[in-house]
Amino acid sequence: MKKALLAGAALNLVFAGAAFADITIGVAGPMTGQYASFGEQLRVGAEQAVADINAAGGVNGEMLKLSIGDDACDPKQAVAVANQFASQGIPFVAGHFCSGSSIPASQVYADEQIVQISPASTNPAFTDQRPSDGIYRVCGRDDQQGEVAAAFIAEQFPDAKIAVINDKTAYGKGLADETQKNLEKLGITPTLVESYTAGEKDYTALVTKLKQQGITLLYVGGYHTEAGLMVRQMREQGMDTVLMSGDALVAEEYWAITGDAGAGTLMTFSPDPRKNEAAAPVVAELEKAGKTAEGYVLYTYAAIQAWKDAVEAAGSTDYDAVVEALDTGDFNTVIGDLKFDDKGDVTLPGYVVYEWDNGQYDYYQVATDTDMTGKGGDQLKEGEGASMEKATSDDGEAKTN
Repeated sequence: MKKALLAGAALNLVFAGAAFADITIGVAGPMTGQYASFGEQLRVGAEQAVADINAAGGVNGEMLKLSIGDDACDPKQAVAVANQFASQGIPFVAGHFCSGSSIPASQVYADEQIVQISPASTNPAFTDQRPSDGIYRVCGRDDQQGEVAAAFIAEQFPDAKIAVINDKTAYGKGLADETQKNLEKLGITPTLVESYTAGEKDYTALVTKLKQQGITLLYVGGYHTEAGLMVRQMREQGMDTVLMSGDALVAEEYWAITGDAGAGTLMTFSPDPRKNEAAAPVVAELEKAGKTAEGYVLYTYAAIQAWKDAVEAAGSTDYDAVVEALDTGDFNTVIGDLKFDDKGDVTLPGYVVYEWDNGQYDYYQVATDTDMTGKGGDQLKEGEGASMEKATSDDGEAKTN
């Protein structure tokens, strides 16, 4: 009789614990290594989202806890992180950053029925070849980004001698290939197409080759660390070649590498979420804490918002129910109102072109009749149409890595 009473008490404790248990979710990205500034963006966004959700009562009355995974943008390490999350019983991961990490990790998440929403992985294969319906992203795609970049180059730099280079990663090569493909559709053949090795410090040989071939616009499929060194070394050789790249330049660290040599650098990125009215309280809270909402901070926050709303619509963290809710729901987030299509891609405005100057990036300003330098027009507004002056994708979707 005593044993039965003890067993009943223990069972009650189990049920009570289940009713009030925390829900642990994951965020994964390069928390260390040369791309750690992007991992920091993901971590800051996730921590703020969890804090805000818990302050508002949690998810279905349960508090969120955050587990942070460091993949260092390495595919093998990303798979190890995914398996670690699976062993922790995590139902959802906001991540990864690099496409080369997200793609192999997605197979683990599919096998373990863990919902994955990447804030930043832009390679088309991530969703085109996703291994299950529970794989999503809240950023855009490189085929969209490459289309915008090519059209912009064709209009703003019609006489440029162009080099297209890539770092051989899933993100960098994919982005460069899409840009080159779209340039060629417009009748523009790059003078030089080449790859480079990520992580190197000396690009003198490459810069010398660019100088010898008279390259006036260098398109880089890669990350801010290498691009920053390249532009600095070009200036050291007396070159005024314009460097253009993609969303992997959305880090303040880029200017820390380049200094004033980075002025005039161009990049494509989604309309700045920091300018969204819905993001204002979050941005203010981050700034109050001495943090920045740059780059993919708000995209990570939005990924967690979408999952939280789907869990509440489903009434539980059950994988199938949450996937159904994500597939059919409309989500109010800090990056805008969004839906997911049948591939798991997000429906948001496309890319705009930004320019770095004085340590900051902002919308590129198109030339007016009185200023043909390309810097004198009205500032672009997020969500505008697909004309080159507005430099957005015409497919109504957004971007990333």
